Amino acid sequence: MIFKIACLFMFSIVVSCTKDKVQPKEYETENVIIIVMDGPRYSETWGDSSHQFIPRMANDLAPIGCIYTDFYSQGETFTIPGHTAISTGFYQYIDNGGLELPQRPSIFQLWRSNFNTPQNKSWVIASKGKVEVLANCSNLSWKDQFLPMTDCGIESGGAMSGYRHDSITYQNTLDILSTHHPNLAIINFREPDFSGHTCDAEAYQQGILDVDNYIYQLMNYIETDSLYQGKTTVFVTNDHGRHSDGVGDGFCSHGDPCDGCKHINLYAFGPDFKKNVILSNERELIDIPATIAELLHFDIPNSNGHVMFELFK
Repeated sequence: MIFKIACLFMFSIVVSCTKDKVQPKEYETENVIIIVMDGPRYSETWGDSSHQFIPRMANDLAPIGCIYTDFYSQGETFTIPGHTAISTGFYQYIDNGGLELPQRPSIFQLWRSNFNTPQNKSWVIASKGKVEVLANCSNLSWKDQFLPMTDCGIESGGAMSGYRHDSITYQNTLDILSTHHPNLAIINFREPDFSGHTCDAEAYQQGILDVDNYIYQLMNYIETDSLYQGKTTVFVTNDHGRHSDGVGDGFCSHGDPCDGCKHINLYAFGPDFKKNVILSNERELIDIPATIAELLHFDIPNSNGHVMFELFK
């Protein structure tokens, strides 16, 4: 009799634990696309009340998404370190020339591993060839495993091929989205960083305007494509800013911890997010992959990034 009672008690514990198991929250998001406008200052984008250089984002996209006023890179303020933070959820010291792989697996590898998805369902697309290093990592447990597809640099030649014009990246992105319909992708536009380094203020400003328009056109595509409409979250951010006026050579360069280099942009849009909201929560680059992992139901082990729950409805 005592044995029967004990067995019944143990069975009730198992049933109770099964019932109490927390199921992942259901989200409408099935796809996530990250768009990186390389290297504008906050003062020329959302920090400029006239929004003269981002008219499409300010007038057409802001009403349907969320804008952060206090978003930062807390790592090295260069291209590859910034992109690595976005793609892995970790800051690290890493060669900025595309000669070194990130130490940690990317969100593309983690996502593919978790769901056993085909390679063509995740992509790294970039004007800058060196950004192709985001596709792999040096961790021996992950190196060469679950890699995304890539389309980076001149003639899609990869890490050492140089920088192609953003118009090519825009067209290649449309081709990839329409042909493969990836569920997870990052897109890098070289402007305005490319022109900023020439110290030509007009070219730098025009670079922001051009990418603003590419972002708007991509959003239009996403919102009209039958496989993306109502199911796709988009993050628009930067890898770094540029020196504040009075620091070094100003907008011509970047790479230190001044506010101009660290204070960057984040715009977020998606079916699970609020609309027409300005958020003052202080957030940082590694919070983007944490939020993506939440939306797509996979883990980034040991990351210090936090899910930006204030975005959610």
